[in-house]
Amino acid sequence: MFQIKEVLSPSIKEAFAITALIVLIISVSLIQFEAVPHIPILFAILLLICYGLIKGVPYYKLEKGLVAGAGAGMSAVFLFFFIGILISSWMMSGTIPTLIYAGFNLVTPLFFFAIVFVVTSIIGLSIGSSLTTVATVGVAFIGMASVMDISLAITAGAIVSGAFFGDKMSPLSDTTNLASSMVGVDLFEHIRNMGWTTVPAFIISLIVFAVLSPDSSMAQVDDVAIFQQGLLDTGAIHWYSLIPLIVLILLTVGKVPAMMTLAVSSFVAVAISFFHFSYSAAEVLAILYSGFVSETGVTDIDTLLSRGGMESMLFTIGLVLLALSMGGLLFTLGIVQCLLGKLESVLKKVSSVVAASALTAIGINVLIGEQYLSILLTGQAFHTQYEKVGLAGKNLSRVMEDAGTVVNPLVPWSVCGIFITSVLGVSTLTYLPFAFFCLLSPILTVLFGYTGKTLTYRKAEKLQ
Repeated sequence: MFQIKEVLSPSIKEAFAITALIVLIISVSLIQFEAVPHIPILFAILLLICYGLIKGVPYYKLEKGLVAGAGAGMSAVFLFFFIGILISSWMMSGTIPTLIYAGFNLVTPLFFFAIVFVVTSIIGLSIGSSLTTVATVGVAFIGMASVMDISLAITAGAIVSGAFFGDKMSPLSDTTNLASSMVGVDLFEHIRNMGWTTVPAFIISLIVFAVLSPDSSMAQVDDVAIFQQGLLDTGAIHWYSLIPLIVLILLTVGKVPAMMTLAVSSFVAVAISFFHFSYSAAEVLAILYSGFVSETGVTDIDTLLSRGGMESMLFTIGLVLLALSMGGLLFTLGIVQCLLGKLESVLKKVSSVVAASALTAIGINVLIGEQYLSILLTGQAFHTQYEKVGLAGKNLSRVMEDAGTVVNPLVPWSVCGIFITSVLGVSTLTYLPFAFFCLLSPILTVLFGYTGKTLTYRKAEKLQ
């Protein structure tokens, strides 16, 4: 999508008006009418097509931009398919049930949210993938919270916070590598520099999650014991059920492409499942497509373990393609380029440059819903401006992550927001107020930009 060329040069008033109208349509539909995001985004696409036709743009050029936008998300589409397969295969093999069972032995209602935040942070840092962390360990923690009758909204907020801490700080993360390479900064220098905003955000989030954690009660402990016994009765709880997780981590550390990593881990999980149950080939194929269905007779366990499959990702994939198609039209009509160009032309001070780049990354996430584009576009639009005010490139790469990477899961129609909602079963707007790490990161990066603290200037960079 980044290479889509505009066929129109709208005025700043027109670009702003169209953008505001799109945000209004989507926001009102989601918040006021509680509609699924597909419909308002489709309305926004129709609005953009009508605008283009009114301005004299041939329909075939609009259609070309629409297709190009959707094409930019095809790698994500296939990744989602494999994540759906991964979840169902991990259910079959007992990987997720074993993680849940082990988690119940480690996690108590006391400091529950803080423990969830720390554990997901460690796993996210280890594998460098926020969505994989959410889809595996996150699902397990949501299950625990459901059984212990603990707030699913705060639990989801802790999961998202921890997963995106790992995504942001892991050298294995694609967004971390993208942000550093976009402005020509050494990867580990980029990670160290992010520590100035990330560590305070992590500590504050940890304290808040600890304070919000509920008090333990005997009733909840009894419920957990009953649930643990129910998991044992499935016959799927074994130490070797964790092998698919180990394989996933090892392949990720070995920098094997994500799609192949998910495929191999799923294959191992399917192989292990034959130790638990005598599935036929037809049953395995059906589970991989339609998802795993638990039939223990215990409602809570069946609800938790019945999930996954390629089919479960179709809602997500449809929405991703619609959102990216809308982005393709925004680029084709020159609306994004116009807004970015106007921002760049009025920036003179260090504080305004940092704030504007952060708001741009946030705005692209809100407008287009695409994490990678928020990094790519912000990097290109502000790289020269950072040089003009004497700031080192690693300041920009930090802002791109603080306001780009971790903001995407807070947008209901974004790629990450859609995926997390579909996997955890908690809506984006429900967990948003409790995703403290994701909320604090852009605030801190703008605050440090205004104070000048932790900023590195180009002269200092050259002396190092």
